[in-house]
Amino acid sequence: MSSNLTPRPGSFAAPTDGDNRYKAVQHKLKTLSTAMDDATTDLQALLRGMRTNADRASSLAVDIANAELDRKFVEMTNQVSVALGGAAHEVRKLHETAQEVSGLAHDTRRTHARLYEGLDDVRSSRKERTPKPAFFAH
Repeated sequence: MSSNLTPRPGSFAAPTDGDNRYKAVQHKLKTLSTAMDDATTDLQALLRGMRTNADRASSLAVDIANAELDRKFVEMTNQVSVALGGAAHEVRKLHETAQEVSGLAHDTRRTHARLYEGLDDVRSSRKERTPKPAFFAH
């Protein structure tokens, strides 16, 4: 299996800035959740490939042993299988973390909308300018 670890077209890190307007925050949360969804999909594919390659290496080690080739080749092939299995375990943990972050980003976006969408609608539909957030805090 060949590796395809190239960035997707249009994928990039979301810019961090001080724009905390409702729509800007919603956009940033959507960008984060989409990026994490994509990472989850990519990590799942990587995990499948690593497990497949670990199984192939293990089978190859058995074939090498059955062919009575030099023992060092059996040992090296087994080491590759074990290394791929260990790496797959770590990728699985990363995949689980990406799923968790994705879910939290989606939840945060929904919660943010529930709390602030109404306020944004009121502020956006006014003809008059309104004070910036925290204006009355001083």
